[in-house]
Amino acid sequence: MYSSVPSLRSLVKFALGTTQVALGFGGVAIGGAPASCPNPELSCHSSGSNSNTCCLNAPGGQILQTQFWDTNPPTGPSNSWTIHGLWPDNCDGTYEANCDSSRVYTGIDSTIGSANPALLDYMNTYWKDYKGDDETFWEHEWSKHGTCISTLEPRCYIRYSPREELIDYFQKTVDLFKGLDTYKTLAAAGITPSSSQTYNLNDIQNAISSVTGHQVTLGCKSGVFNEVWYHFNVLGSLQTGQFVAADPDGTKSTCPSRGIRYLPKAGSPAPPDPTDPTPPLPDPTPNPGNSFSGKGFLQVSSGGCLISNGKWFTSGTCATYTATASGDGFTLESRKGNCGIVNDAFSCGPKVSSSTFSSDSSGFLEFNGGNAFYSDSVPHGSAKAVLFTVPHAKSVQITWQSV
Repeated sequence: MYSSVPSLRSLVKFALGTTQVALGFGGVAIGGAPASCPNPELSCHSSGSNSNTCCLNAPGGQILQTQFWDTNPPTGPSNSWTIHGLWPDNCDGTYEANCDSSRVYTGIDSTIGSANPALLDYMNTYWKDYKGDDETFWEHEWSKHGTCISTLEPRCYIRYSPREELIDYFQKTVDLFKGLDTYKTLAAAGITPSSSQTYNLNDIQNAISSVTGHQVTLGCKSGVFNEVWYHFNVLGSLQTGQFVAADPDGTKSTCPSRGIRYLPKAGSPAPPDPTDPTPPLPDPTPNPGNSFSGKGFLQVSSGGCLISNGKWFTSGTCATYTATASGDGFTLESRKGNCGIVNDAFSCGPKVSSSTFSSDSSGFLEFNGGNAFYSDSVPHGSAKAVLFTVPHAKSVQITWQSV
């Protein structure tokens, strides 16, 4: 990595291993047309055995948007973090690298400048190499990480034009970064760069994870805070799919629990106001416009989703549900049959009578006016958990992910 400090990734190459946030910033694939994905799958939630890897990122199903805070030398604007890259991990903390030597591109600045000058201008401000060699940094990020994203392979385009996947990679990275303003998020929580003040890990983690509703990876060198990794799964392709926030695919943070220093970028100027407005921070709650209708997944706020019998599963494929308007609400059905509340438990099957559900203003599933569901524990591995409408040990909420 081109950084003044050792990369977190080099320390955890073999680390072992949702409130959902839809990040749609209007970034579209540039050049030709990506493959159509009428029935997209959520990465890291599919068996992948018969999946179309032009519509499912695999094996690199967890996508990390990574950011730097370089202070020695100060790199990028003084009031903004900078882009490190966009990395595909294998859902278990491992990752592949340098996957296609035939697409180790050079001249990235001229390629992007010809296709999208505004994108290049943004990168020249926010995607910076601390040594000043931005072009080599960009070439490194693309060849090491971009070539390992399955949905960016040339075969995944209709009437492919050379290098169009390269532009899609940089455009999507910038789109995500614009909606993840780490500097503003920390400042809103009273965490600002200082030569004397120190901070606690939990305070930093809580501030940043409030953006997506999920944990992030925090990086420090000798107690100095300098990296943030945001983790996502993707419903569909990287080019046109929907990014769904996720917890890290392994334990990777390298910061101490307290006494963390967040140093200022001395002498680094703030950028001018952009001519195009920067997209707002993503809402940490689901978009109410993503209503329960048609076909979709039932996502659980603590991770995982519901399978076809109505149980909560965290390590398998999500079931597709059908939501149908009924009175002031809607009914739900899976391939097992109607869904309803039976003995205070959510269940689906051929002998289940349909219950009428609703959703609140934040997009959470409701039953009888309550948006909380409960389980005895969080399921792991092959275990499944029953969700109840009456209090049990663990409280969760359910959102709708249209497919």
